[in-house]
Amino acid sequence: MSLLSFVKKILSGSSAPSPAEAPSSAAAGASAPGSGRPAPAGDAPRGEGRRRGSRGGRGRGRRPEGAAEAPREGAGSAPAEAARGGDAPAPRREDRGDRHDRRGRRDRGEDGPRPAAPRKTFPPAEVPASDWDPAVSYAVPEKEGLRRFTDFPIQAPILHGLADLGFQYCTPIQAASLEQTMAGKNVAGRAQTGTGKTAAFLIAIFKRMLENPALRPTETGRPAALVLAPTRELVMQIAEDAKKIGAHCGLRCLAVYGGCDHAAQQDAIESQPLDLIAATPGRLLDFRRAHVLDLSGVHTLVIDEADRMLDMGFIPDVRKIIWYCPKERQTLLFSATLGEEVMRLASQWMPDPVQIAVDAEFHPADTIKQVVYPISSHEKFAVLYNLLKRHEGERVLVFRNRKSGCEDLVRQLQSHDVPALELSGDVDQKKRIRILEDFRRGAAKVVVATDVAARGLQVDDIALVVNYDFPYEPDDYIHRIGRTGRAGETGTAVSFACEDESFIIPDIEKLIERELPCTMPEDELFAEPPPPSHAVPRRERHGGGGGGRFGGPRHGGGGPRRSGFRGARHK
Repeated sequence: MSLLSFVKKILSGSSAPSPAEAPSSAAAGASAPGSGRPAPAGDAPRGEGRRRGSRGGRGRGRRPEGAAEAPREGAGSAPAEAARGGDAPAPRREDRGDRHDRRGRRDRGEDGPRPAAPRKTFPPAEVPASDWDPAVSYAVPEKEGLRRFTDFPIQAPILHGLADLGFQYCTPIQAASLEQTMAGKNVAGRAQTGTGKTAAFLIAIFKRMLENPALRPTETGRPAALVLAPTRELVMQIAEDAKKIGAHCGLRCLAVYGGCDHAAQQDAIESQPLDLIAATPGRLLDFRRAHVLDLSGVHTLVIDEADRMLDMGFIPDVRKIIWYCPKERQTLLFSATLGEEVMRLASQWMPDPVQIAVDAEFHPADTIKQVVYPISSHEKFAVLYNLLKRHEGERVLVFRNRKSGCEDLVRQLQSHDVPALELSGDVDQKKRIRILEDFRRGAAKVVVATDVAARGLQVDDIALVVNYDFPYEPDDYIHRIGRTGRAGETGTAVSFACEDESFIIPDIEKLIERELPCTMPEDELFAEPPPPSHAVPRRERHGGGGGGRFGGPRHGGGGPRRSGFRGARHK
C-alpha cells in the first residue's frame, strides 16, 4: 500500500489499515529526490499527507495540494537556540519577509504555485558584443586613499554598468571586500548603511559568471546565484540594482517575494534560465516545494541583512534553503550589524569566513545629526505636525512600531491636510511598490512606516527621519536612522522619548557607545495644530491578526514595560 493511499485512508475516517497495509519505515523516512540525505523536517513531498496527531497530539490534516506549509511560530532548532544562548524570542512578523503571508493567503483569495512545468533547456547565453572601452569612456583620475573600480580585474561589461550609474571610486566596504569575494572566499562584511554593500557582492557574482560561462544556467528553474533578504522591498531593490549593474552583461535576474500572486513570478522562472534570483525565504520555499525551483546549481549564496535573516524567526527557513544548495559554494554575509551570535550561527554554513569590518560596530554615520525630544505621548502629534511644516517640500520618513499605529498616524496627518502615506505589512504589495516609487521620485514627501522600511531602503535625499516611537530593539535604531545621511550626504534623525518607550535609550547608548543628545523642542513646535479639515476612513483589512508589534506578541510574551522615562515637558 502506498504512503499516499495509507494517509488518504486515515484522513477519510476509515478504520485503521492492518499492519500489512501500513507503509514501511523506509518509505516514511524517504530521502529527498536526488540526495542521499533525509529530507528536512516539515518538507514532505508535495501532495503527500501527514498522520493526524503525529506532532505532539495535535490534529493536522493534509495540506491542500500546492499550498505552502504554515509557518511555525517561534520555530528554531535546538542547536540554533543553543548557539543563541537561550530560548528563542517570538518571531517578528514584519521582519520575516513573506513568511506570514502564507497564513492569510486563503483570506485574500491567493493560490499557491501551480504544478511545475517541464524544464526547458536553452543554448549557453552570450555577452552582448560592444566596442565600449573603459580606458576611453571610464577614465577615472587617481585619488589618494581611494580605489577605483578600474583598479580591480573587473570585465568591461560590468564597468560599463558602473559607469552608467556614475560610480567612480569604491566605498570602504567595496574596496575591502572585492578582492576577497572575487577570489571565491566566504566573506562576512559589516559596514554602515548606505555604503554600497549590494554593489560589492553583485560585482563579485557577475565577474565570476563572465569568467566562467559554464557556471551560467542553461535550464529553467536552476539559478546560479541566490540572494536572500528579509523584506520584499529589499528584494526588489537588489534585483533592480542587479539589472542596472549587469545591464551590459546579458545576465538575467528576478525578484521573488510574497504578497502578490505566484503566477507572474512562476511564468518568469519557467520562461528562461535565470542567472540570479533575489528572494524572501517564504516565497522561495513555496516554489522549491512545488519543484518550480531547483537550487542544486547555486554557486554563490548571499545572505543580506544577515543579522535579521539569522534571527530565530528565520532560522528554520534559512536552514532548509541552505540544505537545498550545494555544499561546495561561496557564501557571503553582509549587514550593518554582525554580532558574535550571528557569526556563531553562520559558521555552520560558511567555513573559514573572511571577516571584514570597515567601521566601528553599531556606530551611526557621522553625517547624521541625532536629537532626542523628551516629550509626553499626547504632545507627539503636535511636535511632528510642526516638524513636517518646517520641512515642507523635503522627504521625511516617520517610524512607528506597530502597523495599527502607522495607519492611525497617517489618518490623523491626512485629516490635517498632510499628504502622508503608509508603508507597512498591512498595505497591499502593489500599493507598497507605488508608494516607494513615488517616494523615490519625490511625488510623495511624507511616509509613515514600520521597520519594513528600516533595512536596505535606498531613497536619496531623505532630509529627516523621525522615530515617533523608539524601537523595541537597540540595533533597529541604527537601521532606522541610517535611512538619512547616506552616501556622504547630511541628514537629521529626531526621536520622541515619551513615558512608554524611553526605557530603551540606555541600551541604545550602550550599543553605539555614545550619549544621545537630549534637548527640549523649541516652543513653536508645541503649537496646537489646526482642527482636522475632514475625516479619513479606516483602511479595509484582509485577514491577518492584531496584537503585538507586527500582529503577534511582543518579545518576552508581554508584561509591564520597564520604566525609565527621562522626563517629559508638562504644560
